[in-house]
Formats: sequence, C-alpha cells, structure tokens
Amino acid sequence: MIGNGEGKSTLSYLKWAFIFTVVGLALGAWLGWQTEGTLAGMATVFFICAVLAVLEISLSFDNAIVNANKLKDMTPVWQHRFLTWGIVIAVFGMRIVFPLLIVVIAAKIGPIEALVLAAREPAEYARIMNDAHLPIAAFGGTFLMMVGLTYFFNHEKDVHWIGFIEKHMARSATVKGIEIAFVLALILIFSNLLEGEAANTFVHAAVYGLLTFLAVEVVGGLLDASQKAMSEAAKGGLGAFIYLEVLDASFSFDGVIGAFALTQNLFIIAIGLGIGAMYVRSMTIMLVEKGTLAEYRYLEHGAFYAILILSVVMYCQTLVHIPEVITGLGGATLIGISLWSSIRHNRREQALERREADHVAGGLGKNA
Repeated sequence: MIGNGEGKSTLSYLKWAFIFTVVGLALGAWLGWQTEGTLAGMATVFFICAVLAVLEISLSFDNAIVNANKLKDMTPVWQHRFLTWGIVIAVFGMRIVFPLLIVVIAAKIGPIEALVLAAREPAEYARIMNDAHLPIAAFGGTFLMMVGLTYFFNHEKDVHWIGFIEKHMARSATVKGIEIAFVLALILIFSNLLEGEAANTFVHAAVYGLLTFLAVEVVGGLLDASQKAMSEAAKGGLGAFIYLEVLDASFSFDGVIGAFALTQNLFIIAIGLGIGAMYVRSMTIMLVEKGTLAEYRYLEHGAFYAILILSVVMYCQTLVHIPEVITGLGGATLIGISLWSSIRHNRREQALERREADHVAGGLGKNA
C-alpha cells in the first residue's frame, strides 16, 4: 500500500532494490562458479547480470512513469496487489515463464522439456527465441504504439510539451478511431517491406497486438465500471491491474530478446532482468508518493514519446538489428529532456509569481 512520501529519501525507496541486487549478483556469481568452475567465469556471469540489470532499468524507466500514472488512481488495496503480486508476475512470469512459453509453442515441446533445453542446450534455446523475434516485435510494438497514441490523441489533454505536434493530435482526437487507423496503416507499410511468410507473420502478430490492447481497454472499462457501481470510491481496480500487467509484458519483450545478445543462459537473464524490475518497482512507488508526475509536468510526456519510439524501433527490428543500448539511451534521453523542460517551466512560474508578489507589495507601499 502506497503511503505519504514526505520525509522519505530517495535511498529509502531503493532499499529493497539494493537488497535484491546484492542477493541477485551473489546468486549470479555462484551460478558462474557452478557452470564455469573458475574465478574468471564467476566474474563474467557477475558482470553480465549487472549489465542486464542496467539494460532493464534503461529500457523500463518509461514503464515506471506510466505505471505511476495509472497507480495513483488505483485504490490502496489494488495498489498493494500490483506492487506485490504484480511484481512477482513481472519478475518471474515475464523473465522466466514467458521465454519458456515461447519455446514451448515454437518448438512444440512440453514446459519441462523447454526448461531442460534451456539448462542443457542454451544455444538451441536461444536460436528458437531469436526465430520468434519477429512476431514478438510485431505484437509488442503494436500494443505499445496504441498505448502511446492513445495518450496523445485525447481531446481532453490540455497540457502540451511539444505544442505544434500535441495540439494537432489532441484536436484530431475528435475523429473516432484515428489512432487505430494510424497503426493499421503502419502495419501495412511494414508488412510490404517484408517478404513471403514473414509478412503474413508480422500482420497476424500485429493485429493480435491491436486486438489485445482493445480487449484490455474494454475489459478494464467494464470491470472498473462494475466496481464503481458497487462503490464510488472503487477506482482503477482489476481492470487497471490487467492493463498494467499487459503493459509490463510489452515492455519486457525487448529486454528479454535483447538479453540473448549477452548470454544464452535463461537463469542468468532472469537474475539480471529481475534486478532491473525491482528498481522499476521502487521508482514507481517513489513517483507516486512524492507526486513527481504532478511536480514535473512534462515528465509523463517524455515517457509516452519514449514508448512511441520504442514501438517504432520494435517494428524496425523486424527488418534490421538495432542494438538495445540505442533503444535504452534514446528513451532515457527523452525522459531527461522532458525533466529538464519541466524544471525550466517551474522556474519560470516561480519567477513570475515573485514578480507579481513584488508588484503587489510595491503598489501597497505607494498607497501607504
């Protein structure tokens, strides 16, 4: 349950992430010793776990901002459920079960066989995962693109960071389904750049991504509407929980697939990405409790621009390889610029308030 952030330092929010980091890196070092039997092997696995954690944090900081935006409207009960069960699903479900499930479906083998394959034949396991990259990128890219576009195509949105773009998008939101039409047009463009079976696979996976987003929106709306009918105070319950879990899954696709460029060991990947996921959880809590989204008005904009860029990158990855470090740095840079713009705006507002106060004080002095 999220409480009041007054008086709490940033380090206090990261306490459990630090503990998980120490435990995870120690487990990684032990795994390196067990698999390699040398200090060099142990150090290598330790380093890979650390790099994967940083990769996950850089790719998912925008995820934390979006989570915080949704979480602040959820009831305390559902906040608690998301920050406990939700993180369990995120760490273990998406970082361990999801890659296994892909291999189960792609190789048409049982879950136990997939786990044995990951342990004994990591190269073959990685090959199957890489072969499944195209439909994963199409599905995840489409879902994330809808998340980003829905934020900007909103006629009620009155705070704009990049005005000449966002004002037009907000006005265009009166055209019903414009974001869906935009995504479908992109799907057709990218499918034409692919050939044969790859094009069909891309279209099918992308359409499933679009349908999943719409289904989550509809189911979430129905669930939350029924909760509101029972209690006006019940906001952002099960529907918001499902939305956040699917959103986290879409963010995880890129990190999980990209991790295979560093190691083919599923367990090392789970440790490294799991550490990163704990930092995302800690940052989410901090953003909600400290009211950072309200304090820095353009931070949310930067996150959703980063989401749109990530979705386009995932589409482009079906054609060419784009290193995950570029994706992570791009998103982090956008969020950093939006934070800087927010700080500048706050300073201008404070300076204006001071001038007005001085003007009022000067007028009172003359009247006296």
